[in-house]
Amino acid sequence: MSDKFFFKGRQPARLDHTNHGFNTKSNQKLGSKKFPLTLQVVSEQRKQEVEALVNEANLFANISVDDSTDAVESIEELTAVLNKIKPITFEKTPERNSPCSCGSGKKFKKCCG
Repeated sequence: MSDKFFFKGRQPARLDHTNHGFNTKSNQKLGSKKFPLTLQVVSEQRKQEVEALVNEANLFANISVDDSTDAVESIEELTAVLNKIKPITFEKTPERNSPCSCGSGKKFKKCCG
């Protein structure tokens, strides 16, 4: 009988998934000193406007001006960081035996519940 179908000993450990190109410790926050935003604008006046937006949001950016006629403004990184969706939080419903939130002094179950 062939022994190639039977398990012999411990299997070798699997390769770590970082060897396949995944960065498990990706702590790259766009707009930080280490990873500044890369923005391109078409005029010096627009550069000042964008700098004001960047400073207001406490971010860091490398802003370049392209004066050529077919230049295209690219500030997608900035708009993505500024329009980041914030998580929705809900107020916790009071428990039955906790004091009522309306201020009556009664238990929630006897007042508003």
